[in-house]
Amino acid sequence: MRRVCFLLKVRPDRLDEYRERHRAVWADMRAALRDTGWRNYSLFLRDDGLLVGYLETDDFQAAVEGMARTDVNVRWQAEMAPFFEDLDGRLPDEGLLTLDEVFHLD
Repeated sequence: MRRVCFLLKVRPDRLDEYRERHRAVWADMRAALRDTGWRNYSLFLRDDGLLVGYLETDDFQAAVEGMARTDVNVRWQAEMAPFFEDLDGRLPDEGLLTLDEVFHLD
């Protein structure tokens, strides 16, 4: 099992709407995440727009690729893209800046 942490930047003028959208994540999106190996997945949002994501998975690359093949993810990513800064034309799940784990306390 691998622990993955990633960063994205939400536009400051879209923070409230971003939070609202995540209060009602589509059921089929939740199912697709589970089915493709995203476990213990959380998002944390700072008031300046820094978004920190955390998940556990057996194979992160396979989990990302699995989501990319789902119709629900294509729709979700297209709807969420305008919320983010610095994607340079990429979808949010293509612009994840992953962090190296340097310590873990069991």
